[in-house]
Amino acid sequence: MFTSEILCVGDELLSGITINTNAYWISQKITEAGGSVRRITAIRDDVDEISWGVRDSISRKPDWLILSGGLGPTYDDKTMQGVARGLSLELALDKTALDMLKKSYARHSVTYELNEIRLKMAKIPIGSNPIQNPVGSAPSVLIESGETKIVCLPGVPEEMKAIFLESVLPQMKKIIGDFHIVESRYETIGVSEAMLAPILSEIVESNPPDSIYLKTHPLGYTSDNNNKKPQMLVQIVSKGKDKAEVQSRFNNISGMLLEEISRLNGKIV
Repeated sequence: MFTSEILCVGDELLSGITINTNAYWISQKITEAGGSVRRITAIRDDVDEISWGVRDSISRKPDWLILSGGLGPTYDDKTMQGVARGLSLELALDKTALDMLKKSYARHSVTYELNEIRLKMAKIPIGSNPIQNPVGSAPSVLIESGETKIVCLPGVPEEMKAIFLESVLPQMKKIIGDFHIVESRYETIGVSEAMLAPILSEIVESNPPDSIYLKTHPLGYTSDNNNKKPQMLVQIVSKGKDKAEVQSRFNNISGMLLEEISRLNGKIV
């Protein structure tokens, strides 16, 4: 099973100023490709905490560790320092990263001076590989540490998405291989989570691990013929490498759930 962890860097994520949409988006893309996100962590713009976060993650040996945020030129952009410290590497001005930085400025037709503030974005851990930023300025960075590939992405969503789709996700898909997913959601009235719990447990226990995902999402209560009844969303996901098997599994699970909802006098909206 392809596993990954996400480490999001930024004080703004912890103060409530910024919603962590990057983690949501990255998780969605990895799951759709057939991978599994095992942990999401948000930490401050602090070198020691970034260093700890990197070491903590790679101790669990995920296939990929994705960092987001802290690659810019300002005083609080400390991701490269933290990653270097966590991996016991030195930071150094990288010629390829510098060329990428110049290319980004040229693309935007920006008049600039390569002062120490801008050069900071081209200083990366020794032995790592820079990745061109097709939208913004600061290059991303790819580092291998034991069994884990570590990629550092910008925090700006547009930049992060462009680099992830162009340079990161294709590598992940190559490792994962063929993958198929069938999903459906049913909105129900008249059945509660507790009522469906036994059949959900039975289905999960009778299918291979990581081959399905079943989730009930309570939606409160609604009035039906002047009676207050529970309303709920039931999510069914079947996934795997064999397309026919994935579809057959989905059909069986869907049929069992719909039959049980009917037996419990519930109905599909």
